[in-house]
Amino acid sequence: MIAEGNGLFQKKSVLKSEDWWAVWLGLFVFVLSLGPVIGIDLLGWVVKFNVWIDTSKALAPVSKTFQSMSGINAALLTYLFLLVITTVGAVAMGAKPVKYLVGFSIIYWITFSCLLLGNNAFIAATPDKQASLKIPWSLSLGEMGFVFAMIIGLIIGNFFLGFAKFLEEAAKPEWFIKTGIVILGAAIGIKTVGALGLASTVIIRGLCAVVEAYLIYWPIVYFISRKYFKFTPEWAAPLASGISICGVAAAIATGGAIRARQMIPVVLSAVIIVFVAVELLFLPWLAQSWLFREPMVAGAWMGLAVKSDGGAVASGAITDSLIRAKALKELGINWQEGWILMAATTTKVFIDVFIGVWAFVLAVIWSVFRIDKTKTPNAGSKVSAGEIWERFPKFVIGFVLTFLILLVMGLNNPSIVKAATAGSDQANALRTFFFALCFFSIGLVTNVRKLWAAGMGRIVGVYAVCLFGFILWVGLFVSWIFYHGITPPIIGG
Repeated sequence: MIAEGNGLFQKKSVLKSEDWWAVWLGLFVFVLSLGPVIGIDLLGWVVKFNVWIDTSKALAPVSKTFQSMSGINAALLTYLFLLVITTVGAVAMGAKPVKYLVGFSIIYWITFSCLLLGNNAFIAATPDKQASLKIPWSLSLGEMGFVFAMIIGLIIGNFFLGFAKFLEEAAKPEWFIKTGIVILGAAIGIKTVGALGLASTVIIRGLCAVVEAYLIYWPIVYFISRKYFKFTPEWAAPLASGISICGVAAAIATGGAIRARQMIPVVLSAVIIVFVAVELLFLPWLAQSWLFREPMVAGAWMGLAVKSDGGAVASGAITDSLIRAKALKELGINWQEGWILMAATTTKVFIDVFIGVWAFVLAVIWSVFRIDKTKTPNAGSKVSAGEIWERFPKFVIGFVLTFLILLVMGLNNPSIVKAATAGSDQANALRTFFFALCFFSIGLVTNVRKLWAAGMGRIVGVYAVCLFGFILWVGLFVSWIFYHGITPPIIGG
């Protein structure tokens, strides 16, 4: 234990730290994902979920190298791999081995079932895929597997308390999401390499999202949370990041940076994912109605407005399909597929890149100025570099490393981009599991009655007021300023 002024903080061993274990596990998966770059497929056996009507076609290995392997065998191998690597970390952090093994096994297969259900065609198919799947309609909600996992976790955590208590040893929402974020860095890095090959105007317009999200949204949400909803800084900062920047990842990164209690980003994550699902229900159709003449504006708007990576990409894909179909019907213009989605993805990439930067900035500010006086009463007292380091979320190091390594590799040798992208996609299949495990764990450890009494109603209020009051409309305005008049290439034109 280290004392600084009258504020105490715990210096954890690297073998006991969730942050460091997130770095190590994430980097281990990342190193394996580099296999295709040197001609070795090390993660191609990981299971992926197809959008399905026939359950026999729902599962498959992520790589064609393993196409002879059955989907269920891929699922079993994925289970064993995650069981082994997480057990090593969990036991090192103090978990009881047998209890963790059993608990994780139960959590994995419940989560697996939720992801499987969430990829049913009537739930997950985007409009452009309905014809090939021979279905008349779908909800187009590709994120619903996460929502199902959270709902099942909530049911167990609030109505089957003994079972929930047993599973708590293996329910580690922050560890799972932090590991997923480290893996995410590689995907963003290789996408950024691709973005560099786009017209310079698109890249510049993507960068505008960073200014818009961090310098406009964040302080306004923080101010509203503090002044009108009476949240403490410990709640208001992760809430501002989660609502204004990048959902769950930003809320958790901020919570770690300011040393918030673990329950805070967990509670916020539950609210964020529900609002993402709500946005997916209506934003793409609003974009189709209002912006079918301004397709790139619509794509950037999805990237700015939808506060999760998967949600933003899913909304961008839906918007791409809806707007191209309407433009062909109403304007007789056949735009190339993927450019609207690219605008959404590029905007989201530049926002994501600065999660680590913003977390570091907040860590320094909270340490130097002692902002949360309820936790560090001597505001303004001298703070050491050691305390700033202790506050800094270490998993961000892993995120930045995976991002920079693939970015530099891709820029120095463009010929590896295709292979690196394939490896990143394989790692992302595992990232999907880490995120889903997080959402189930969020539900499991969330006691709704206690949380509502602690202020969840106010969290929903802040989110609704900020999202519908100004975030959607400021995002639309900024997207219009930077993307107005830019259109995708025309097929045959």
